[in-house]
Parts: sequence; C-alpha cells; structure tokens
Amino acid sequence: MGRFFYWKLAADNIRKNSRVYVPYILTSISTVMMYYLIHSLSGNTGLSKMSGGTTVQSMLSFGSTIVGLFSAIFLLYTNSFLIKRRKKEFGLFNVLGMEKKHIARIMMYETIYITIISIFSGLLGGILLSKAMFLLLLKLLRFEVQMGFEISGPSILSTLILFGAIFFLTLLGNLRQIHLAKPIELLKGGQVGEREPKTKWLLTLFGLASIGAGYYLALTTESPIAALSLFFVAVIFVMMGTYSLFASGSITLLKLMRKNKGYYYRPNHFTTVAGLIYRMKRNAVGLANICILSTMVLVTLSTTVSLYIGVEDVLRTRYPREITISSYRITDEYIAELHRGVAEVLRNHGVAADNTLEYRSLVFLGEEQASEFLTDRAFITGFAERLQALTFIPGEDYSRLQGETIHLADDEVLIYSEGGDYEYETLTLLGQTFIVKGKLSEFVGASLHTGYLTGNHYVIVKDMSVLGELYEAQAVFHGEYGSELTHYLGFDLPKDRDAVSIHQDILLSLPGGDPSSHVESAEAAKDEFYSLYGGLFFLGLFLGTLFIMGTVLIIYYKQITEGYEDKERFEIMQKVGMSREEVKKSIRSQVLTVFFLPLVTAAIHIAAAFRFITRLLTIFNLRNTALFAWCTVGTFLVFALFYAFVYAITARVYYRIVSR
Repeated sequence: MGRFFYWKLAADNIRKNSRVYVPYILTSISTVMMYYLIHSLSGNTGLSKMSGGTTVQSMLSFGSTIVGLFSAIFLLYTNSFLIKRRKKEFGLFNVLGMEKKHIARIMMYETIYITIISIFSGLLGGILLSKAMFLLLLKLLRFEVQMGFEISGPSILSTLILFGAIFFLTLLGNLRQIHLAKPIELLKGGQVGEREPKTKWLLTLFGLASIGAGYYLALTTESPIAALSLFFVAVIFVMMGTYSLFASGSITLLKLMRKNKGYYYRPNHFTTVAGLIYRMKRNAVGLANICILSTMVLVTLSTTVSLYIGVEDVLRTRYPREITISSYRITDEYIAELHRGVAEVLRNHGVAADNTLEYRSLVFLGEEQASEFLTDRAFITGFAERLQALTFIPGEDYSRLQGETIHLADDEVLIYSEGGDYEYETLTLLGQTFIVKGKLSEFVGASLHTGYLTGNHYVIVKDMSVLGELYEAQAVFHGEYGSELTHYLGFDLPKDRDAVSIHQDILLSLPGGDPSSHVESAEAAKDEFYSLYGGLFFLGLFLGTLFIMGTVLIIYYKQITEGYEDKERFEIMQKVGMSREEVKKSIRSQVLTVFFLPLVTAAIHIAAAFRFITRLLTIFNLRNTALFAWCTVGTFLVFALFYAFVYAITARVYYRIVSR
C-alpha cells in the first residue's frame, strides 16, 4: 500500500462528496474569517485612541465571544449532517475488508484537509478584509478614517486555537460514531428510524405551556427593568416550546388531520399528510433550529437598525434640553451665582437661552403597594414590577413653571403620573400620609426625567419646607443610599451655535468648579451615542450575517438529506399508480409546508415579542415605537425574500436528487 494512499483516498472522498463538503468548507472559511475580523477589531489600537472607542471595543470583545461560541455549536451540529451522509460509504468500506482503524485514519486525513483549508483561507480572507471592516465601522461610528494596516498576531493565535479545537472535537465525535456502529448499522445509517412516530401528548402540552409562558411574560411585562430581568427567562420558555412543538405538536396535529376521514381520504391530502408525518419526525430539530435562528436574525437586525436610525430621537429623549445643569447645592446664593455664570457664558457667545426649564426636586425609588410606597425595601427588590420613581417638587417651583397659583396644605399634594393615572386618594411613604388634592393631566417639568426606566410619579408638595422634611426622612431610611435635593436648569440654544464650546465654558464657569454640579450637552454626547449605537449596529450586522449563514447551511443540508431519503419514496409512489406530475405536486406541497413553517413561526414569535422588545429598547432611550415597528416589518420582508430565494436555490438541488 502506497505511502500516501490514505491521503489520496481522503482527498478523493472529499472531491466525490463535494455536494455536501463544499458548503461545509465554505461555511467553515466564513466563520473563521468572521471570528478573526471581530476579534482583531476588538483589539485594534487605532480604535482604542478614539472618543468612545473603548465602549465599542468592549462590545466587539463580547461579540467575538458570541461568534466563537456560535461557531463551535454550529460547526459541530452541521458536521452531524456530513457524517450521516457518509455512514453508508464507511459501512461499505468496512464490509469490503477495511478495518475501522483504517477508516479512522481516512477520517483524520479528511479533517486535516478541511482544517487547513478552512483556517488558512479564513485567516487570509479576514486579514485582507480587516481594513475594509475597520473603515466600515469608522463610517458607522462617524469617526475620521484612519490610514494604515495592521495584522493582529493575538487574533491569529486565538483563531488557530479555537478552530483547531472545534475541528478536533468534530473528528472525535465522528470517530466515536464509527467505532460504536456495526457494519450493518453503517450501511443503513441514513434509513434508521423509519417507523411511524408516536403521538406524544405530554410533550405537545409541555410545548404549548412553554410557548404560552414565554408569550405571557412578553405581553404582560410593563417595566423595562422587569423586562430586562425576564428577557432570558422568556427566551428559554419560547425555545423549549418551539423544539417541543416541532418535535411532537406538528405530528399530533397531522395525526388529528388524518383522523378526519372526509379530509384525509383525498388523493392530494392523503399523500401530503402521510408524507409530512415522516418528514416532521426526521426534520423536527433542524426545523426548530431554523426557526430559532430566523427569530434571532430578525430580532438582532430590527433592534440594532432601529437604534442606529433613531439615534437622534434617542439623544432628544436622553437630553430633552441642549444644555442641562444639575446641582446638589440648592441655596439661593449658589443658584444666583450659577445664573450669573451661565448668563456671562451665553453673552460671550452672543446667544440667548431658549425654552428654559428650572426647578428643585427630590427623587428616590419606592415599591408601590396600593397607595403606599415602601422605600425601605426598594433597594432590596429593585427589579420589582411595582418599582416607581418619586419626584417631589415644591409648589412655588410648580407655579412658576405652569404659570398658575396653587394652594396646598402641609399634608396635601398634586400628582402627575407618567404611563397612567394614580388610582388612589392618598399617598403614604416614609411614615407620612398625604391627601391627593388633584391629579394633573400634564407637567412641563417631566421632560427632564424622560430617561427613567421605571414609572414616574411627580408629586407637588406645599413648599420647600415640606420637601426638606421628606429629604430628612428618606435619608434616615436609605442611609448612604439616600437621594440629594437637586436643582435643575435646562435650556436650548440656536441650532447654528457651537453647543460643545458653550457646554465646556459653562462647565468652567461653575462657582468654584463645584464637583456637586453636573453639566450635560446633547451635542457633546453625540459622539459617545454614535459610538455605542454604531457599535451595536455593526455587531448586529455581524451576528445577523452569521445567523443567516447558519440558517442557509441548515436549510441546504436539510434539502439534500431529504432528497436522498425521498428518492426511493418518489419511485414507489410512481409504481403504485401516481403520475410523475402528481408525485412532484405532492412532494412540492410537503416541501413548501415544511420549508416555510419555521419562517411563519418566527414571524409569530416576533409579533408576540414586539411589545416586550419595545420595553427593552427604552433602556437605550429609544421610545419611538413606530420606528421600531417599521424596522421590524422591513427586516422581516427583506429576510422573507432572502428566505424564498434560498428555497428556490436549494429546491433545485432537491428535485435534481429525487428525479435522477
């Protein structure tokens, strides 16, 4: 036997099985390239020197972990399609006299070929594309384009270690299957398990209950903080329900259809339903994977696209005034000195403040229990659904803002509530009970607190003396976590003025450079916001592409696997009297149903999660629900067209196999 016999045989096997190996190798090359790209970008020295670059690097570093984890799971999963198609071939080798150790050697050499081709080509492609990806990232972040080119040694090493380990694990898994299988099992590897699947009512009910629980959480959660804590719980419920219903629920439904004799005993329905029962059994996990991946693509792209497009809305939500000054010093002398400093800066720049908003307040959290707010437990149950922000404002400041005079007793308050009316006639907290004298329909000062993630009650008290008493009382309850009395001053500037310079000058003009005061500017923060949301958008595109690639490969292998399995069934149906066109029509009906079922299910998942995701987006200060709705619809339509295109391509391969 020649020295390079096994090497040549391994190369010949890959060439002969190119229909299944070429897509796998191309996908392996793509995942290697994507991992190198995102890993090298996360450590790019040019990015670290830019404003907001460290935030982007942190996101990209997290993204590289996700890409690496997904690559491992995905390549190990798709490898199972390959070994399934090859079992019959290896069984034939074994029957013809080749020992399993010789088969193992062939498999090892095949893995070495695939590993070398995938890693070398992927690294080469990643290195060549790294500059283009860096320029695209800078474009999204609105940074100045940096010239130069660098090759990341640590990224190359990390890629070699990760994908070397992945391909080594695939080899071990393949060797294990071949070692444990008997020759006859290998020869029948693609035909095992052809008995009719049983109806599993318990698994079906479990799937319905899991989906129902996930949908319930998505539809009933109100607080963004609660949504953040429950998001992964809901995702796990929906994933378990999806796998259960694809594995058992679909078969249960089809068997119920079969019991309907008036429907079932018709030529088209008979062959379609009978074929779908076996088809769903074989492809349940693959279809569930396609559904989950499709949902991930839609969620990832729709959220990141809407965040990037809506960054100006986000800025206006987070900074309702161009300049906002907040200070924990609220004495009349300090406020007068602050006004003089701001006026001087504006005068030097030749501008006047517009849309001015100013008031004093005390803000802290309370857990709402009917008409009582439990402030002493708020920090323990901080993720409770009933957690509310309480903003207390003195009556004199409210009268000045609203242009109306109010008269309140020491134990009387007015309330303006965001997100719904306050339902009770009293308000109890910190050992005090206030009578709600009136419920306000609007409050102009609410715009300065639109960034709150909880609900917010604006409570107008008689005067600063009552506010001072509340401050002392909450300080006793909260100790070092107590809130401070705060003075807010916000105003807009003419659009053609340099808001960043004015922001810097106001910061320098603070009385004595007081560290207890904080100056914010929408324009000054714009670079950081574009860094954050541009980085998220880039990461979304990256992960979306990776998930789409996974979806396409699973669909392709599903079509090939079904093609070989249906070839014999195609011939039998013709032998029992069905015409070629009737057989094609029946199989086309089955394939279309199975193929588009994951897309329809993904659409239902997105519709159910829409309200839930809008709550999560408020954490990023995006409250433009209409924008997110349009982005979701647009993303789904584009993905559906792409999905249909993939079907058209892979269906041709399928029909070519079954028609031969």
